[in-house]
Amino acid sequence: MSSPANESQEYVGFDTITQQMERKFLKRGFNLNVILVGESGMGKSTLINSIFASHLVDSMGRRTAQEVIRKTTEITPVTQTLEENDVRVRLTIIDTPGYGDQCNNEGCWVPVIKYIKDQHAAYLESELKPQRARVINDTRVHACLYFLNPGSRGLRPLDVEVLKRLTEVTNVIPVIAKSDSMTLEERTTFKRHVKEEMAFHRIISFPYPSEDDNDEDRILNSSIKELIPFAVVGSEEVIDVDGKPVRGRRHGWGVINIFDEAHSDFVHLRNFLLRTHLSDLVEVTAQRHYEQFRTSQLRQIKEIRAQQAAAAAAASSAGGSMPGHQLQQQASQQMPTGPLPQQPMAQV
Repeated sequence: MSSPANESQEYVGFDTITQQMERKFLKRGFNLNVILVGESGMGKSTLINSIFASHLVDSMGRRTAQEVIRKTTEITPVTQTLEENDVRVRLTIIDTPGYGDQCNNEGCWVPVIKYIKDQHAAYLESELKPQRARVINDTRVHACLYFLNPGSRGLRPLDVEVLKRLTEVTNVIPVIAKSDSMTLEERTTFKRHVKEEMAFHRIISFPYPSEDDNDEDRILNSSIKELIPFAVVGSEEVIDVDGKPVRGRRHGWGVINIFDEAHSDFVHLRNFLLRTHLSDLVEVTAQRHYEQFRTSQLRQIKEIRAQQAAAAAAASSAGGSMPGHQLQQQASQQMPTGPLPQQPMAQV
């Protein structure tokens, strides 16, 4: 039998790495960036305020008939710092007022995709700087809540087009907005139609299968896939029901309690976003979406520089007796002026 002294000598201590990481993490905090995509009046602001139990963003929809109708999709990020049990998060909510509100919605998704790619580009440019910051400010979009109109009874052509493009650049989570406007049977049918159409069009939402998943992860992800699209109801109003405060929506036939799982998938969505898959959202953004963007950009830089080097060599050999200082000047003009090619980033 070993003595306590021998046990203390045999104990190495590398298992404290998690405690060390936790202390650093708590000190630094983390960033979470969520973009809301959906038509005006779908309750985007109300839902996000309900999820974080705080009034973070105001509705950007038109409140009066005199307000000017937006002709294009706008991008309006709002950043707040929240703290819970010594954990600090720098939360950025990106709203997209004007999306899908026109008779002709062709290209209404372009500003959304461009914004997401621009955040990847900004992060990559910070990484490529000779003297980069020790901690790069992460503005990359970690999650996209895509709001489906409950009156459409399925995916519209616009939804299919936009979801295909969004799933290529970020983690998309489809939700049925204002699901209390549907009966339980309608909600079940709507979910089934959306799942069938997403499978037909090969639209894959978050979470994604991973080789690192164990049996517990697979069971959890399978249960989430069954719920997608989440049928949600959001509310910031507290209603008195039989002497108890309830956050919900009042109807002529009664009150919808957003925390009642029989009424809404709100609790499942909140737990999924914040309690079980928050770390995965950030990690998948970095390792999947950003890495694909980074690889594409660096490959384009390599090709551009190879073409310019070949052109400079051809000009040098064809120059013959051209003075040396002119050849040097011509070659320098053909070299790329910045770390990133600008045109590919604008493509959406």
